[in-house]
Amino acid sequence: MATAARDGTAQRSVRATLWILLVVYIFNFIDRQIVNILAEPIALDLDLSDTQIGLMTGLAFALFYTALGLPIARYADRPTTNRPRLIAVALATWSAMTALCGLAQNFVQLLLARIGVGVGEAGCTPPAHSLISDIVPPERRSSALAFYALGIPIGTLLGMMIGGFLADWVGWRRAFLIVGLPGIALALVVHFVLRDPRTRLAGASDSAAPAAQNEMSLWKAVRSVMGSRAFVLLLAAGSTASFLAYGKVTWTTIFFQRTHELTPGEVGFWFGVVNGAAGIFGTWLGGWIADRFGAKRRRHVLSAPAIGMAVAAPVAFLAYQATNWQVALALLIVPTVCNSLYYGPTYSAAQGLVPLRARAIAAALVLFFQNLIGLGLGPLFFGMLSDLLQPGFGEESVRYVLYGAAFLGLVPAFFFWRCSLRLDEELDRKG
Repeated sequence: MATAARDGTAQRSVRATLWILLVVYIFNFIDRQIVNILAEPIALDLDLSDTQIGLMTGLAFALFYTALGLPIARYADRPTTNRPRLIAVALATWSAMTALCGLAQNFVQLLLARIGVGVGEAGCTPPAHSLISDIVPPERRSSALAFYALGIPIGTLLGMMIGGFLADWVGWRRAFLIVGLPGIALALVVHFVLRDPRTRLAGASDSAAPAAQNEMSLWKAVRSVMGSRAFVLLLAAGSTASFLAYGKVTWTTIFFQRTHELTPGEVGFWFGVVNGAAGIFGTWLGGWIADRFGAKRRRHVLSAPAIGMAVAAPVAFLAYQATNWQVALALLIVPTVCNSLYYGPTYSAAQGLVPLRARAIAAALVLFFQNLIGLGLGPLFFGMLSDLLQPGFGEESVRYVLYGAAFLGLVPAFFFWRCSLRLDEELDRKG
């Protein structure tokens, strides 16, 4: 009876931790993605080029996010680190910097504020992934990490809807202020409510000593992680998928405003709902498929992302080709679902391919490449390409950029397939 009660209490604690971390990740992506729906009003107000939009929405954030991700992850992997406290500090930092974006008077000030958002957000996901992997058994890891990853589509949806509504109602400056400040209150909840089971265990026994002895240096941990061929292929798959995802979400919002002449509020609502709902379903489905079929054969952890991204490419092309915006939105449901299947399986595989003491480093490496290549270069590359095409295509330049982006989805599909072939041999072999 007492054992059953303890098990029930432990399960409730795990669920509460997962829900709080999900809310934190939702705030993470609201603050990260709201700039996409506000990009066009900001560009008109501050007279920015498409290349500057790409810098503001992507590279400025990603450079510092990726630069700080690895040392923060190494700190999170230390047995004595309180991971919830680290997440709380990060949340308070990026929320405050999001609010400061609304006070920017020129491009440089806005760029610096976005850099600050990146600095704060670097301390969120690596410790969160490490914490989740410690409290959830391996057979449920894909679903748990997919649940956490629901923060991406939910946060993107809310960022689009709230940002678009506020842009039309009170302007882009106040939108940043209204969205940023609540995160500081949430940071207090994280600090006082969440507990780190690893530090409790260390304080209650002598297990901290051997744990400290097993702690690896940063570069030893990186070498250990990169020694897995499957992990290297996973990095290639996740990075190219992220490059296209961040590039497309930024420029699809602008595409609907320029080509289909919708307001930021209309795009924020309609594209936010469709993209968010489809992303939520795809993220959940990807985790479910990975746990269901990956339990029978480990390679199937990544089968759905490989197949889904191949299917998404031609349908996305048809969506961008549509002359009616409602038809375009409806067609985008399929590629959004298919392209969202990879979140849970990717991070689950990353955790299962590395030693226990390198889990936060594994998450940080995936994030490093996804954000440097994806968030940093995706929006910027698409913006530069749009500027190059504008003399010939005018306002339609973004449409032609998105045509190419649709079929580039075959690249991550190939890498996911190649990685899946090695999972039977490598996944969950290292503890």
